[in-house]
Amino acid sequence: MKNILLIIPYGGVGGMERLAFSFYNYYKKEGYFIKALKFIKLENDIINFGEDELFFSDHDFSDMSKTERLKFYFSIPYKLRKVIKKHKITHSISFGAMPNVYSSLTFTKDYKVASIHALKSVELSNDSLLSKMTRFGYKYTYKKLDKVVCISNAIKEDLIEKCNFRFVNKLEVIYNPHDVEEIQKRSLEDITLSEEMDLLEDNSILFIGRLSTQKSPWHLIKAFSLVLKNIPEAKLIFIGDGDGRVLNHLEDLIEELKIKGKIHFLGRRKNPYKYLAKAKILALASHYEGTPNVIVEAMCLGTPIVSSCCTYGVVELMSLKNHVIEDKMVTVEAGIITPNLYKNRLGIPETNDFIEEEYVLAEAIELALKSKEYKQNLEINKDALLRKFDLEKVANEYLK
Repeated sequence: MKNILLIIPYGGVGGMERLAFSFYNYYKKEGYFIKALKFIKLENDIINFGEDELFFSDHDFSDMSKTERLKFYFSIPYKLRKVIKKHKITHSISFGAMPNVYSSLTFTKDYKVASIHALKSVELSNDSLLSKMTRFGYKYTYKKLDKVVCISNAIKEDLIEKCNFRFVNKLEVIYNPHDVEEIQKRSLEDITLSEEMDLLEDNSILFIGRLSTQKSPWHLIKAFSLVLKNIPEAKLIFIGDGDGRVLNHLEDLIEELKIKGKIHFLGRRKNPYKYLAKAKILALASHYEGTPNVIVEAMCLGTPIVSSCCTYGVVELMSLKNHVIEDKMVTVEAGIITPNLYKNRLGIPETNDFIEEEYVLAEAIELALKSKEYKQNLEINKDALLRKFDLEKVANEYLK
């Protein structure tokens, strides 16, 4: 009998949290003993695990003093060890940098699976405490893990070639699973607010995710301002919460570009799929990713994608072939991929000057809005694209 513990940092609506929830539902259905642990539980959490949920704090890091945060950080391995012992956990799966490191520090006998969901060489270019912890883990503590799942070949290669990851024998590429039937079922739910339904009519561009420096949404907003010159009725819709500093920057940028009435921030939504199914396109402009879950979710619902090539993992998801994305856009089975927007610097930009890649992104968005070809192409290739994301297959591979 397997006793499984899923470990996540938060209960937001991000890709890692949705992945953990999919695993939870599958393992629960299979009859396993299952617990899900959040480091931080908040009142407005979208992802919840009912009676099987555990947490360490109901105060966000931003509400803690520096001393309280440090104390909390140092207490996690001890608390995590107690949870594993108390519930006789045989298999633990951690999602993301912080849970991975702490899982490696418990010195317990459970089968430990870590998962890496983004291109780490870019993320580790800053000098934050989390980056320092992650680099330390790659050199020393990941030795204590049994398996380190990379959700794309691009991530595995990046860890080996650019991140000084020492324990290469533990790396295994497993794509994120998706419950296609559940996504399609939930997408049929009605959007009850008429003004939100109106937003999704005609030329609607949707972004789903956390508004963070990783997602660099300013590129999308600038590209959208260019699209408006030829498609003035277009609308850009954001679903997800975000970093306060990023939100302030976006508000100032929107004001500067004089496009305030064209951009809509809906905040968190418990069921993003019903919006995704009705949008004309999904758009992403991240500085780095792994294999963004929302791309697969859009493919499930037949919504074409326009994404910058923030990692080759995007190509792995959106196409059945190999492509090189350099200075031009490339049409693939699921939509259009445009050149990388990352310019060797993470964080909020110092200027709002346009870059060439934003013009290419705008051109791709305009093409996807004007032509039915991209949706038709996705519908033809959807089954082939989705074959490698089978939930049962992937959930079982994690435990082997």
